[in-house]
Amino acid sequence: MTADTTHLTGHAPDTSEFGSLYAEVQQFYAHQMQLFDRHEAERWAATFTEDAVFSVPTLDSPVHGRAELAANVHHNRARQEREGGQLRHWIGMLDVDVRPGGVLHTRAYALVFATPRGGVPVVSRFCVMADELVRCRGRLRVRSRVVSRDDLTAGYPAPVLV
Repeated sequence: MTADTTHLTGHAPDTSEFGSLYAEVQQFYAHQMQLFDRHEAERWAATFTEDAVFSVPTLDSPVHGRAELAANVHHNRARQEREGGQLRHWIGMLDVDVRPGGVLHTRAYALVFATPRGGVPVVSRFCVMADELVRCRGRLRVRSRVVSRDDLTAGYPAPVLV
């Protein structure tokens, strides 16, 4: 499902067209996070543009491009296998802002649930995710992602793309 959004700008208009776009963005994130949680590194990295930048406070510097994104997922998988258990990401409270040229700025809450092997799931982290989404060959791709964690940024504003 795709919606032509090149003529929509500013905050979300109240139209069925925007509803289709919003559903498309939600489906994009659902698919992307499931790839990430299954450690499908290359398929997950392919949901980003070739020159994407991913910034998260637990890394020393931003990750650039699909190869680095995939390598980071492989690293996460190895660490998770050593430590045991399962991580799951849940995205909610999604705000979509359509910009000129059909660029989308999104902001959402991301909860990370950790389930230790044989244990009970707990909320491990609460994050704010700010993305810039663009279309590549008709499909949504992340060009930029900035993630903040509430436990590491208490008292500071969460990221917002301008």
